[in-house]
Amino acid sequence: MTIDWAALRAAAGSAARRAYVPYSGLRVGAAGLTADRQVIAACNVENASYGLTLCAECGLVSTLHASGATGPLVAVAIVAGDGMPLLPCGRCRQLLLEAGGGGLLVDTAEGPVELDALLPAAFTGAELRARRESR
Repeated sequence: MTIDWAALRAAAGSAARRAYVPYSGLRVGAAGLTADRQVIAACNVENASYGLTLCAECGLVSTLHASGATGPLVAVAIVAGDGMPLLPCGRCRQLLLEAGGGGLLVDTAEGPVELDALLPAAFTGAELRARRESR
């Protein structure tokens, strides 16, 4: 599958412009390409109680499920309001792992990288199943 990284970055940038960031001022947008070629996007949403802030990647995973897309995410681009790539935080890497797997391509300033390289030795649903079955 060919991935139009410029289009994904543009979609993420468009979402970033709609971010709700009255506290940090850091606009973030995320765009993803699904296995069935849908492009979805989301932005970060801050809250006065900082712990309740939603990262753009959280919104992206929610949008993935709400969109009815068939198949996982295959590529994501996350950008700041200036359009420059951002790497997802650890929490978001875990969310993206379940939405796209270890082979999910993540856009970086140096080019696409598989999520496995950004989240080595990840905790997955397979780990949960194995532990439940060992009881």
